[in-house]
Amino acid sequence: MDELKWELLAEVYGRMDAEIIKSLLEAHGIETELFQEAVGHHIYPTTIDGMGRVQIFVSKENAKEARKLYKEYQEENNKE
Repeated sequence: MDELKWELLAEVYGRMDAEIIKSLLEAHGIETELFQEAVGHHIYPTTIDGMGRVQIFVSKENAKEARKLYKEYQEENNKE
């Protein structure tokens, strides 16, 4: 990835959570990329020793807004 364009927003465990967050951010016009080690893409995804970890990167120009949206997302999901 181009280090000048992207900033790490968060690391989550599980591709499904990462895809939900990506969809939220992209719905607000924030370009988002996900990075996950290859072992995490198998038919039976694993979360052992961080192998299911997915890193969420956002464009640097929208990082501030992305952090705000991500914080709101976390607060909303912690209510349950």
